Amino acid sequence: MVVTVLELAEELKSIEARMLSSTWSFAEAQAQFLVNELSFGYTGRINDRGQASVPGFSIQGTPDAPEILSNKIILTPPAPGNTRGAVWADQPNRYSQWVADVDFRVNGPERGSGNLNIWLARQGNQEIGSSSVYTVNRFDGLALVIDQHGGSGGMIRGFLNDGTTDFKSHHNVDSLAFGHCNYPYRNLGRPSQIKLRQTSQVFKVEVDGRLCFESDKITLPPGYYFGITAAAGDNPDSFEVFKMVTMTEDLNAKHDGYSQQQQQQRQQNQNQAQAQMSYGRTNQNNQNNRGDFDDSIPDSLADTITSSKEQFADLHNRLQSVNHHLSTIFRQVASLGNLGEKRHEEVSKSVNDVKLLLAKLDNIDLLRGEISKLQRDVRDINSKVKDSENALKSFIGTNHGNMLEHVAVQTTPRHGTLIFVIIGTQVLIVAAYIFYERKKIMPKKYL
Repeated sequence: MVVTVLELAEELKSIEARMLSSTWSFAEAQAQFLVNELSFGYTGRINDRGQASVPGFSIQGTPDAPEILSNKIILTPPAPGNTRGAVWADQPNRYSQWVADVDFRVNGPERGSGNLNIWLARQGNQEIGSSSVYTVNRFDGLALVIDQHGGSGGMIRGFLNDGTTDFKSHHNVDSLAFGHCNYPYRNLGRPSQIKLRQTSQVFKVEVDGRLCFESDKITLPPGYYFGITAAAGDNPDSFEVFKMVTMTEDLNAKHDGYSQQQQQQRQQNQNQAQAQMSYGRTNQNNQNNRGDFDDSIPDSLADTITSSKEQFADLHNRLQSVNHHLSTIFRQVASLGNLGEKRHEEVSKSVNDVKLLLAKLDNIDLLRGEISKLQRDVRDINSKVKDSENALKSFIGTNHGNMLEHVAVQTTPRHGTLIFVIIGTQVLIVAAYIFYERKKIMPKKYL
């Protein structure tokens, strides 16, 4: 049974890998060149020299600085509560098209609280520090927040600010989010992956390989700083960051800043994005809820197309139909990937249950061995007690007989001495009397 379950798990893993590879083969091209000065943890270690620092990044926290281990940064520890931690890049992002990949993990008690913030801000550490989106004042840039908003099991939300809105004094910060998706991130036992992607056409946020939200009205200019901050409440969550990897398609396409026109365009796009607060629900839900397309174009004879305009219109419509169907295929493949991951988790849980049962059986065998050993020891003790009892009885029996004989001999009354004393005394008395009588009758001598 165990072998069958393991084989099923391996098969599910292979199916999931094939589906993901098929999905990404049709997706848009990925950034492939690593930006070293904006990345850490991509080798599996935070610092290859074994030092308690992050090359190219600054660390700060309240009341203590975050703990840096060999493979992760603990921004907020499991205890005590009300702690903050932050890691900020020392150099700005000078690329207009990029991908930022952050691996994090959150562990905590049942009612733990806290939030993780991923920033891309113009002034970076200077204007944000270790603040969260609820405690920061004015900032210019993007904030991606992972928390349990509204009592949900977990949610990822995006916020934009052009430096004019004071988030700390705002009456309802949550209403400023321009996109969101639900994601239960706590106590998964594995790192979660957040990927921010900026292309020339669209800005995307993906979680564990799935689309969270996207917008074609947002363009983040170069010259901004990446940062990650975490804040824990009274009942704290522990936020751990394993890596932050920044990639781009062209390492030579650096920009020292952005022009005034780009700044005005960005501000206009941000205003439009903030005016459309429900974008994350409308756009993503429409894509997810759209089923099989029923706008398939029927086949037609080539003779019916008599002009280039009709030919172009027919080609345009058919390309749109193909694009729609490809989108449907992508979503179905993604749903199959989710289903495969769910099945994999169920199989892994079953395997763990079987391992626990086998471990219990091993403990039973050990217990039986201990009981058998105890029984042998008890039998040995019983035999030794019987031998000691027999030896004691034999010793007491032998010595008791000798003792009785000795007592009988030693305590036998001796009348001979008494008789001798009595008779001797009488003889002395008689002799004394006879001597007295003789002396009495002897003639007296007179002078």
